[in-house]
Amino acid sequence: MAAPGARGASLSGLLPAQTSLEYALLDAESQQEKDGLVLQYLQKVDGWERDLAVPEFPGGLEWLNTEEPLSVYKDLCGKVVVLDFFTYCCINCIHVLPDLHALERRFSDTDGLLIVGVHSAKFPNEKVLDNIKSAVLRYNITHPVVNDADASLWQELEVSCWPTLVILGPRGNMLFSLIGEGHKDKLFLYTSMALKYYKDRGQIRDGKIGIKLFKESLPLSPLLFPGKVAVDHATGRLVVADTGHHRILVIQKNGQIECSIGGPNPGRKDGMFSESSFNSPQGVAIVNNVIYVADTENHLIRKIDLEAEKVSTVAGVGVQGTDTEGGERGEKQPISSPWDVVVGTSDSEVQRNDILWIAMAGTHQIWALLLDSGTLPKKSELKKGTCLRFAGSGNEENRNNAYPHKAGFAQPSGLSLASEDPWSCLFVADSESSTVRSVSLKDGAVKHLVGGERDPMNLFAFGDADGVGIIAKLQHPLGVAWDQKRSLLYVADSYNHKIKVVDPKTKLCTTLAGTGVANDVVCSFAESAFNEPGGLCVGDSGRLLYVADTNNHQIKVMDLEARTVSVLPILKPGSVVVDGPFATEKQKTAPKVPKSAPNIQLPPVPVCPGQTLQLKLKLDLPPGAKLTEGVASCWFLTAEGNEWLLQEQIPSGNIENISNQPTISLQIPAECLSLEAVISVSVFLYYCSADSSACMMKAILFRQPLHITDTQPGCGAPVELTHVF
Repeated sequence: MAAPGARGASLSGLLPAQTSLEYALLDAESQQEKDGLVLQYLQKVDGWERDLAVPEFPGGLEWLNTEEPLSVYKDLCGKVVVLDFFTYCCINCIHVLPDLHALERRFSDTDGLLIVGVHSAKFPNEKVLDNIKSAVLRYNITHPVVNDADASLWQELEVSCWPTLVILGPRGNMLFSLIGEGHKDKLFLYTSMALKYYKDRGQIRDGKIGIKLFKESLPLSPLLFPGKVAVDHATGRLVVADTGHHRILVIQKNGQIECSIGGPNPGRKDGMFSESSFNSPQGVAIVNNVIYVADTENHLIRKIDLEAEKVSTVAGVGVQGTDTEGGERGEKQPISSPWDVVVGTSDSEVQRNDILWIAMAGTHQIWALLLDSGTLPKKSELKKGTCLRFAGSGNEENRNNAYPHKAGFAQPSGLSLASEDPWSCLFVADSESSTVRSVSLKDGAVKHLVGGERDPMNLFAFGDADGVGIIAKLQHPLGVAWDQKRSLLYVADSYNHKIKVVDPKTKLCTTLAGTGVANDVVCSFAESAFNEPGGLCVGDSGRLLYVADTNNHQIKVMDLEARTVSVLPILKPGSVVVDGPFATEKQKTAPKVPKSAPNIQLPPVPVCPGQTLQLKLKLDLPPGAKLTEGVASCWFLTAEGNEWLLQEQIPSGNIENISNQPTISLQIPAECLSLEAVISVSVFLYYCSADSSACMMKAILFRQPLHITDTQPGCGAPVELTHVF
């Protein structure tokens, strides 16, 4: 069919008729009555002398998930089409995607239905095809998507907000529009009735559209769109929300995965680590061997107990909530798209870690979950488990106010806590207003820090500019991290592909690292490059800044003293099942053990296939001696004649502190080539005498025979490798 050209019209032409239909549907008492009203409406609209015709897709647009560009009046002719006008940063657009996925499961293109995403960018960064590709992968969008970078179709139809759904008939004729989120029932009703109406008239074609999913070209990776990262200050371990793999990883400082919880597919299940599942988790916080997780697309807060190896739900009911007040016990309180979490306290004088602060992106608010009984500013005593709004009216605004419930946020997506005076506040990355804000822990007052502008309704005051306060400009920041050592705040300025630093005392915001161009470069701060970094945290007593470099599928490590950026290798122990290739740790060459070094023969130990044997170093230096600074003491694993034992193992490591020596883990392979084997552990210590008058290297060799048996020996205590020099 030829394009109608002059017959094009805007959505306003549908408004009178569709408004009458929706008023009539309010009074309908049965599904049969609703179906009848929609069919009457379709007869009316279909009988108009002139169609309200959607214009043809402009030529030259970039398409995803298709073999070639689509035409409204060629490829889509004979289909009922849902056009989804969206921009990938928008939480409301994200909320519509599950409805569209469900619709696609109900009706396929052979039934006559096709969904087409029309990406109409808000931010300049969202006009770039590679960035849209990442979003298509992140949100598992499998229908065709067109990059309408100049919003030409948006303007011709006079679309006014994200998201907007437009349902077309088989002639490209507009039938319905749905503005905003929360219209799943109407979407299914209107679509199913349109399919029935036109199928009964023989106007539906069952021909397939040429689909070529972009996700099928994605190389496997150990991480997929990591969203947030947190550090366990007690152990130095990292917790990573491996968002695209729907799991949480606990990673040692050297990059070795300690445990993987959930994944690789989305789900919602509590229980032991082996059976639990998540759906696109984002924020993570760890304290006392407990991890709290913002399980974003499940609309839940989950608790991971690392000692019990169990996952439980502490807030949310598993479906998106609309409540903007809260006050129920966590497991009974509906919540909406939690994006970040941080553990804090309700009393600045007594640090009890009794509050979980939540960036509730879906309702544009900051919430609190009481981990113990306590109080919030201007609130009476609250019971343990209570989950409620702390700040934000629920309106999507950039509004600061001394009264926390009158303030307005716009998709808050990152939190960091500065509990010490004089700050005593939460810092908030407010992504859609492109600002960083603070929320006082003493009275809840919401204040501006950097970015945005003074008009609370203007959510388009973004850019990339260093400066003070409102002069500084950000573009969709997603993460913040407080550096208590320096009293500085780091910001993941996601769409500018930079890490910025803010002095909250002067409100000066400057670029710390990143060129501003999406890329993957590890070098000095000035020459390094990121791709939509989404989360960050400060570790190693303030020396390191860990960055979840989301679209590069990496954790980057910024050395704040050396001012260099590196990539954390993700190393796979044999006991963890994960996706994709893993970095191989650079093999160190073991020094030759001197002939004079002690050679300690240990008694044989029984092990079985699949068991993890732990070897605990317990070495004592002479009185007053200390490890030599700047020279790495180290250990090495060898298995001469039985090298199969060392496949996919960590073969070496450093000894950084004599008072906290490492435990070496050896995963016995599931298939063993011999029933007897010997593992050798060689250790090289570099230490200085008490008066630093002499420094020396001492070596020792431990030989551990293994007897491999099918009998499960149980989980024995670590083998202690003991020696006094």
